[in-house]
Amino acid sequence: MSLLLYFIIVPLGGAFLLPIISRLRESLSDWVGNAITALLLYCSVYGVITASGKTVTYFVGGWRPIADIPVGINLVMDGLSGLMLLIVNIVALLVTLYSVNYMARYTDKGKYYTLFLLMVAGLNGVILSGDLFNLFVFLEITAIASYALVAFGIEDEELEASFKYQVLGGTASALILLGIAVFYQTTGTLNLADASRVIAGIGHTPTVLFAGVLFMAGFCLKAALIPFHAWLPDAHPAAPAPISAMLSGVVIKVLGVYPLCRLFFNVYGITPLIQDIFMVLGVVSIILGVFLALSQWDFKRLLAYHSISQIGYVVLGIGLGTPLGILGGLFHLINHSVFKSLLFLNAGSVVYATDTRELKELGGLQRKMPVTGATSQVASFSIAGLPPFNGFWSKLIIIVACVQAGQMLFAVLAVIGSILTLLSFLKVQRYVFFDALKEKWKNVREVPFLMCVSMIVFALLCIGMGLLLLPQISAVTLKPAADVLYTGLEYATKVLGG
Repeated sequence: MSLLLYFIIVPLGGAFLLPIISRLRESLSDWVGNAITALLLYCSVYGVITASGKTVTYFVGGWRPIADIPVGINLVMDGLSGLMLLIVNIVALLVTLYSVNYMARYTDKGKYYTLFLLMVAGLNGVILSGDLFNLFVFLEITAIASYALVAFGIEDEELEASFKYQVLGGTASALILLGIAVFYQTTGTLNLADASRVIAGIGHTPTVLFAGVLFMAGFCLKAALIPFHAWLPDAHPAAPAPISAMLSGVVIKVLGVYPLCRLFFNVYGITPLIQDIFMVLGVVSIILGVFLALSQWDFKRLLAYHSISQIGYVVLGIGLGTPLGILGGLFHLINHSVFKSLLFLNAGSVVYATDTRELKELGGLQRKMPVTGATSQVASFSIAGLPPFNGFWSKLIIIVACVQAGQMLFAVLAVIGSILTLLSFLKVQRYVFFDALKEKWKNVREVPFLMCVSMIVFALLCIGMGLLLLPQISAVTLKPAADVLYTGLEYATKVLGG
């Protein structure tokens, strides 16, 4: 149980030590940053395997919540939080590995890794928090570190994007904090499991529902679902490529989608109205996101709009509320973390080699950058949902689940979104990696070794993650996570006992 504390203490400790360590020798910050993310990944794998779908709770300071006194801080790892920890720390390790060479072009790696580890500590804290107040605290730690990392290049574009991100992120945080205040005034508790029991007793009163509306608006803004998406198309392109990968790969999911699922499935209890809201938001994001992406000629901005579209698939699947839909939504969540992180690293490699993101200025880079080109093709096929890549399996499950649930319109729109995604990435492949090689790119070279390693590992995951559907592997990873949402209000009993 004390292992849960390491997910927060280790990156926080590293963040506070790195400014000192980096003063001794800047290269030490690379070693320390990668060592900490590797340790966190080991803890994630160990936790998922040993917990094996059980609910593990750690009570900080030994303050165990008891009847009528739900005080104290508790960390909870169940199937859902275990899966989220695993994908966050896989992406974090591969991103820090990529950062060794990429961030050498920026000043002060010590500050970069300090902010990065603060962000990772906040993400792990949000996932493990068993009460609303500490979930909000860790959410703010992540958000503040993210604002600074988006602006890390300190150019006009980065500073403007960070400011916009901060204003809208602060608006989302204010909505969430107001929701927490209303929620506490009504239920008298902030412990998620205890609140679930209280709401089961008093029902969905007007104030409980009002708090739910505030949570829905705040967390949808964090998740960048349409129409709450305005900050994302600026923040993701402006950030350094490793941070773009983190923002799209894990941050919008952990700060947005995960709390929505935890609150509305495990605390409020899912209702047909909430399911309809989830599904409509999902489908609107799928279609509008991909149409906005099709018109883009900035490589990273195009990828940013696809983040909105792909999160729509996740929310659509989960919103169906069926076992197959929830499984497909969660599977697409982790698949998107992998292929979208890879795509942003591919874009970062192109910028690293050519210093431009404009598709029309590029061309013919496949011959000069074979690793970047090959891994980009794998990621493009994955996001478009072509077999046998991981995105195909999760999209197929979501579409089949829509058909089984009688939502034929949503199934058709999901297929259309996938076809348009394929068209968008055919454009990327043509303009960036194929076409004729322009004279000015004649001396371009492949990016350094460690950047290639990160991209290759992500590409291998895109190819192999379909194996997660095998019964033996799914029983340890996907199925326990889906069961947490499908069983809904049993969360209270699993955390606090009978």
